[in-house]
Amino acid sequence: MNLVTGASGFIGGRIVHALCRRGEPVRILARPGSDLRGLSGLDYEVALGDLLDKKSLEKAAAGCRRVFHAAACYRLWLRNPESIYRINVEGTRNVMEAGLSAGAERLVHTSSVATIGLVEGGCGTEATPVGFDDMIGDYKKSKFLAEAAVQEYIRQGAPIVIVNPTYPVGEGDVKPTPTGQVVVDFLHKKIPAYLDTGMNVVDVDHVAQGHLLAADRGRIGERYILGGQNLTFKELLELLAQITGLPAPSFKLPYYPIFCLASLDSALARCIPGREPRVPVDGVRMARKKMFVDPAKAVQELGLPQAPPRMALEKAVRWFRGNGYAGA
Repeated sequence: MNLVTGASGFIGGRIVHALCRRGEPVRILARPGSDLRGLSGLDYEVALGDLLDKKSLEKAAAGCRRVFHAAACYRLWLRNPESIYRINVEGTRNVMEAGLSAGAERLVHTSSVATIGLVEGGCGTEATPVGFDDMIGDYKKSKFLAEAAVQEYIRQGAPIVIVNPTYPVGEGDVKPTPTGQVVVDFLHKKIPAYLDTGMNVVDVDHVAQGHLLAADRGRIGERYILGGQNLTFKELLELLAQITGLPAPSFKLPYYPIFCLASLDSALARCIPGREPRVPVDGVRMARKKMFVDPAKAVQELGLPQAPPRMALEKAVRWFRGNGYAGA
């Protein structure tokens, strides 16, 4: 049996799809009322529980040979950021302990490209030096601390492999995630300009396969960047324009005026109940650096699939249009 946390989310849901395609038994951890539309038509068990409820995690992990911990709070702004740390750090510890107590042979922890060190004018790798002070915003900080907690279990001999997905796009982004929201906003012509930033774009189904490959072949204690191709944000928007026939923005936004506007927007959001910033200030701060990384280690050691980013973007556009997120 395989346990998957975060199965109602983008990456977690595609991990379930990948396991089901293999014909492997799957149990998911889900809170009551979770939106499981992304798993429609799949055969799986549901264990009701929560990352902060240790007893529910112990029941969910019982009899599981492998645990895929993909659940996380992927938000760049929350009125109460303490919840990001509780879910991403304390929740990760709880899942690791439940899996180890259940005697799982392998645990795969979904970290993030956010914890990978960056190289000015180059590409970061799993070995690039990075520290807590390099983390921008509560999301990145929480993922860094979560990975540090996992590393402590590894030092104690736990059979854990860490994977660091980059910028996943593709089918099944139900919520959608901040990455998928870029595609949706483009389809609605809500991106009139661009920032000079960059990211590593990867098909979400390749990320899911990477998780299974990490469980099958990954070396215990190692980190693997699950990525594809590096693109500037302008290049990504130009690809979306080619795919959709919609115009790509040609105006580059200056950093500091946008930072000031985002700061004001975030301050207003804290003062007005129910309001969230349109552009979180942490997102603007992150955009100052191009998050270019090299997935060569995962390609060579795991056999991580690679494909042009256009293919993943095409799948995302088809899926969002076909599921009512944007017009045809």
